[in-house]
Parts: sequence; structure tokens; C-alpha cells
Amino acid sequence: MDRDTKIKRLRFRAWHRGTKEADLLIGGFFDQHHAGWTDAEIEQFEVLIEEQDVDIMAWAMGTQAVPEQYRGTLMQAMETLNYVPIAR
Repeated sequence: MDRDTKIKRLRFRAWHRGTKEADLLIGGFFDQHHAGWTDAEIEQFEVLIEEQDVDIMAWAMGTQAVPEQYRGTLMQAMETLNYVPIAR
């Protein structure tokens, strides 16, 4: 599958998680960061979004320890939480 098709599929999966909170956190993260990702980071995100939303959100918010396989620049960027769109 080419990169553009993969990105479109990932965007859909990032924004259609099942809860609005997870959509905003995971989808917002994807929208803010995906353009600069390497192929390896895209693959890592693909694996990450197979995890349960509550786990991903807990790792991002620091309420649970990040598993070893997800530690790195991708999760560090997710932990900043500065990408979550907030309606005002």
C-alpha cells in the first residue's frame, strides 16, 4: 500500500475510536504530527492504535507507565497533550 493510502486509513482509524475523548486525543495527535513521521514511525503508530483506547489515553496522560515497546519519540510527543483541540 502506498504512503498516501496508508495515511488516509490511519487518519480515519485515529478519528473513529469509539469515544469523543479518544477521538480528540488520538486523532488530534495524528493530525498534528503525522506529516513529519518516518515510515518506521508510521508503522509504530499503526501498532499503537491497535491497543485499547483507555490504555493509550492513560499512557499519554501519565496515569499508567508506557510499555517498553512504545517508549520513544512518538509517545513522548503524545505525552505533551498540546495537540488536543479544545472548543472555546
